[in-house]
Amino acid sequence: MSSTAENGDAVPGKQNEEKTYKKTASSAIKGAIQLGIGYTVGNLTSKPERDVLMQDFYVVESVFLPSEGSNLTPAHHYPDFRFKTYAPLAFRYFRELFGIKPDDYLYSICSEPLIELSNPGASGSLFFLTSDDEFIIKTVQHKEAEFLQKLLPGYYMNLNQNPRTLLPKFYGLYCMQSGGINIRIVVMNNVLPRAMRMHLTYDLKGSTYKRRASRKEREKPNPTFKDLDFLQDMHEGLYFDTETYNALMKTLQRDCRVLESFKIMDYSLLLGIHILDHSLKDKEEEPLQNAPDAKRPGMQKVLYSTAMESIQGPGKSADGIIAENPDTMGGIPAKSHKGEKLLLFMGIIDILQSYRLMKKLEHSWKALVYDGDTVSVHRPSFYADRFLKFMNSRVFKKIQALGSRHRPDLVPSTPSLFEAASLATTISSSSLYVGEHYPHDRTTLYSNSKGLPSSSTFTLEEGTIYLTAEPNALETQDDASVLDVYL
Repeated sequence: MSSTAENGDAVPGKQNEEKTYKKTASSAIKGAIQLGIGYTVGNLTSKPERDVLMQDFYVVESVFLPSEGSNLTPAHHYPDFRFKTYAPLAFRYFRELFGIKPDDYLYSICSEPLIELSNPGASGSLFFLTSDDEFIIKTVQHKEAEFLQKLLPGYYMNLNQNPRTLLPKFYGLYCMQSGGINIRIVVMNNVLPRAMRMHLTYDLKGSTYKRRASRKEREKPNPTFKDLDFLQDMHEGLYFDTETYNALMKTLQRDCRVLESFKIMDYSLLLGIHILDHSLKDKEEEPLQNAPDAKRPGMQKVLYSTAMESIQGPGKSADGIIAENPDTMGGIPAKSHKGEKLLLFMGIIDILQSYRLMKKLEHSWKALVYDGDTVSVHRPSFYADRFLKFMNSRVFKKIQALGSRHRPDLVPSTPSLFEAASLATTISSSSLYVGEHYPHDRTTLYSNSKGLPSSSTFTLEEGTIYLTAEPNALETQDDASVLDVYL
């Protein structure tokens, strides 16, 4: 549910262009957040430790903070407001689950001004980042906050069983009331560290309908691209060693099944790509201005907060990338199809979308106008399957350990045809075809069939070679398979 704004640019300090949310200045919202959380977390320390009970998930505590102050609250220069805390004991337990101490939580949120981020999404939410890079604070709608409340018992049962997950971790749910306006916020983990420059950022859903970054978004210094942009820029995907790939896909599959069980859909994978080969050049050209707070001794590290910890835990380095570059900020080592060494930062975001009536109606009318399988709004089971298929087949792939003849660093989608001794071919005509959509200076052969055919025939149609494979007797359930040959 955190959003693509986790890679948002820090909003420049333009006093005359201050953002507003529900007619409330962002500076007033930031101040109220820090005052309210400072009071509620401090007050919570006086309550004894105990097991979390079912009714704790539905408790709401409220405190009034007048501008002139009171016996319990400090004076401030913001309008009078009331601050509500949802499920305080339950969220205290969740923070402890991830190793967040009350003093660290208060220091992160209240010691320094919150950093406002830009929001490339369509939600209109405000995003704030703590100065130490640990937490994202986002404004949410009433329905989203209500859904999170209902979700908490089962959602954190799953997190308690397996804290290594790419799902968002919610550390607090609050509401600020002022002048008849309710502003609800959630505190959650930060997916993309500012201290590590993201050369490319993508918001991926596995959908193609209107999944291209807008012109306005592309003009930003650090734009967030979408599915169609990824397929254009990274058409051969991102490559991992076998252990990391298996751990990543297992984590994604488990997380998607959890979301499907709660009938959650329309989520995304926020993917930040840091190109290690560009790191030295970046350091030479400009000093690092986005470093987190360095004044604090022994900065906290939230448990299971990094991308690498989320999929396989600390201590399991993927390959030589970690050894060569110890300051990886917990990124997942990978390679591009060009052989570039990468660090990936990722997390599943925007999970507070339940497949209710409005979503069903939205999908119905979109399916009438467009291909129903391409739009992002879908029933949860189909959405999860399509999401996983896109990640498995188009985004993430394995590096071959032993290498291959044509691409020693990449794994072909199926065994090479030239290495299959059982394949016999009969060429009826010969020609050359240079595919415009797949320009290569050498012959590459890809197989879309699951098994190897017993006999095949090349045919020539207007300069194109087609290889039609006749299945053997054991595969009669398949009519035919086609192997495409390009030069």
